[in-house]
Amino acid sequence: MSSETEHGYLVLADISGYTSFLAKVELDHAHEILTDLLEVIVRQFKTMLTISKLEGDAVFANVNEARLPRPEALLELVENTYIEFCRRRDSSQRRTTCQCRACQSMPSLELKFLVHHGDYIVQHISGIRELVGSDVNLIHRLTKNHICETTGWKSYLLCTQAALKCIDLQMEGFHQQAESYEHLGEVTTFSFDMQARYKELMETRHMILPSEDADMNLTYEFDKPVSYVWQFITDPKILTQTMREDGYWSVIKRPGGRYGPGAQNHCSHGRGVMAYTYLDWRPFQYFTAEAVEGKMKHLEMFMVEPAENEGRTKFTVRLKLVAPFPRWIRRILASYLAKPQFLEFFEKSKILMESSDGKG
Repeated sequence: MSSETEHGYLVLADISGYTSFLAKVELDHAHEILTDLLEVIVRQFKTMLTISKLEGDAVFANVNEARLPRPEALLELVENTYIEFCRRRDSSQRRTTCQCRACQSMPSLELKFLVHHGDYIVQHISGIRELVGSDVNLIHRLTKNHICETTGWKSYLLCTQAALKCIDLQMEGFHQQAESYEHLGEVTTFSFDMQARYKELMETRHMILPSEDADMNLTYEFDKPVSYVWQFITDPKILTQTMREDGYWSVIKRPGGRYGPGAQNHCSHGRGVMAYTYLDWRPFQYFTAEAVEGKMKHLEMFMVEPAENEGRTKFTVRLKLVAPFPRWIRRILASYLAKPQFLEFFEKSKILMESSDGKG
């Protein structure tokens, strides 16, 4: 038997409405539906988290804080998981020709998330991995809360005050509520409606820069998974480290307290200041941004996707100069001015990833 104490995030995804769903429907089809939806959650979670346990209609997972250089990515993971859950639930319901109560009642299933930060012990007993500790008890007790009664939300993300403090976001639109539990005392929680967030994300327009329209296309492979590379290319603190003494990235604007369309960073360097505004934001897939430096303006699209070799990431950068020049001139300028900087960025990022404590 061995054990060790860790500090990090505890995440629980719970399929809400399943108990009443199960009581009214055929067991065999209900089991198939549950298995399918749990597989969606597990597949998403495994990109960043360690699955601790499947608990009936819930998935319990954790991640050491050292493996989250950009903690906001955890909220993006939750949102992506909810999107994939809704897509699978809705597409399965549309495709089925079965008229049983289970298949016809799929739309009633929803998903709620709980996120907490604290200490826990990882125990290994006879090949079984188990998380124990007061904070582990707390996140499970939080499944019995009063969010639905107070807000009417069927699906939500609940963060404890400890989690939100470590994620370090001043988010807007959270519902604050205190929950009280025997032996654990009062816990301050912050929640928001996942259905409303889903609608907002689905209505956000896509802005793609096609490769044939770009003046420069570069591809690089990192020996890290997609979720880890995404954090490195989107965190101003990490971007500053890749520049070393050559510049500094700072946060200027975060609509609603989050990354997304309209968010803005500034990059200060020896030649001046570059304003960097995000136009499209799809976590763990791509972002598109506009960069303005003096009279120069260009569009950038950064994409991440799994490489052929498992555990590696294919990273693609597309750039288009916004200038009244023929395309052949823009391509020459992009190759001369931008390409060397991006190649240097790739190499510095690789070195920083290899020296990082987080192991992806």
